[in-house]
Amino acid sequence: MPVIELDALDLSALLCSRVCHDVISPVGAIVNGLEVLEEENDPEMRSIATDLIKRSAHNASAKLQFCRLAFGAAGSAGALIDTGDGENVARNLFADDRTTFEWNAPRILMPKNKVKLLLNMCLIAAASIPRGGLLKVDVVGVDDATSLTVTASGPNLRLASSVSPLLAGEPESGTVDAHGVQAYYTGLVARASNLNVKAETLEASVVVSAIPGSVSAAAPVAEAPESGTPT
Repeated sequence: MPVIELDALDLSALLCSRVCHDVISPVGAIVNGLEVLEEENDPEMRSIATDLIKRSAHNASAKLQFCRLAFGAAGSAGALIDTGDGENVARNLFADDRTTFEWNAPRILMPKNKVKLLLNMCLIAAASIPRGGLLKVDVVGVDDATSLTVTASGPNLRLASSVSPLLAGEPESGTVDAHGVQAYYTGLVARASNLNVKAETLEASVVVSAIPGSVSAAAPVAEAPESGTPT
């Protein structure tokens, strides 16, 4: 099956849909909490609503900061990104009372697309442990020899069957929708970084890895304007 190439408008629209889907839940919870504060005089209910607003606001902020780095321009073309920034946004999003997050990577300046790739790999791995568990990030090597690995383990471990074809740019349906665009985009960024990315279930873990090697040609990942546009 040939690799599907979305045009820039379709890709950006699908990614926007994906981001909106991720953020709408905590934003909706904030609205609900504010409505309770307006209507309730009971101190206990107001306390519950205030706690809901605080948690949901933190969740929305964490998702937006993550998406800004994982999907946004994050600097001008060819920019380097501090891996510490990637760790911070990933830790804020994934580390909670159900998930242990481990980041085993040197703090260095890394090409933007490789950091974006690593964060998107985290999303794929995290989706395989819906009830939490361990999410571990490993970065080995430097420059063109860098290998990226994200390992997930936990109860109800499951890698969606659509992920691998989407990473390869060859979705089984022959199309890409807002649900699958994140895995498709991950494959695009990997190929733009000259890395081979794959996701597989190994024993009791899901492993998403990207290693150097020859890759098939793919449409370039579009860059946002260098200035005048929020990222």
